[in-house]
Amino acid sequence: MAAKTDTQKTNTDLTINTRLSGFIQNNRKAFLIGLIAVVVIIIGFVIVNTVRGKILSNALSQVDTFERRYNEIKPHIGSNEPESLLKLVELAILSEELNTFAQKTTGFAAARIYGINANIFADQKRWAEAEEAWSKAAQAAAKSYLAPFSIFNAAVAAEEQGNIDSAISYYTRALNYGDLFPSAARAQFSVGRLEESRNNKDAALEAYRNLLSKWPNDPVWPNLAQNRILILAN
Repeated sequence: MAAKTDTQKTNTDLTINTRLSGFIQNNRKAFLIGLIAVVVIIIGFVIVNTVRGKILSNALSQVDTFERRYNEIKPHIGSNEPESLLKLVELAILSEELNTFAQKTTGFAAARIYGINANIFADQKRWAEAEEAWSKAAQAAAKSYLAPFSIFNAAVAAEEQGNIDSAISYYTRALNYGDLFPSAARAQFSVGRLEESRNNKDAALEAYRNLLSKWPNDPVWPNLAQNRILILAN
């Protein structure tokens, strides 16, 4: 009885294999087309990522060149020496080139470009333009570590213009990046400081207490926040 069962099982296996082989044989053209399609997709994916990586590498290389030019010119900003005046012309040209290049690229490279331009404006105390450039940098690098730093710098530029509401909004946005932003405690203190500057005592105390709660181990800002709480609470 066992031998008969084994034979039946063998015959069943042969039947299944025969049917499978027949199905593959009858549909070999469709299988071949499907295989080719998969290979084409894989090759296309590899090509796209290779090209994208090459473009990004070239863009970052150009950004490094722009940054070197800016660093060479920066020491001359604010000087009245004839050579420095010529350097300021170079700075204006560089700023225009940065704007043009930023329009041709995206992501991290674009963020760095906007950041260089923002520094140029800040060096010249052109705070409205610096704020706009930092805001664009944050938008371009929304998912990278550059975003919170750019937002923080936009806050500083807004504060320099006396735009307290905008500055607080920027500082608060920077806080949303959490551990990605190592200067979060400073941003939180800035919120308290600005609220205090416009006599909003309750909001200032809340900001300082949030700092103590969320960043108790920061080496600087909790101590300053605690001092402000003691002064405001009296």
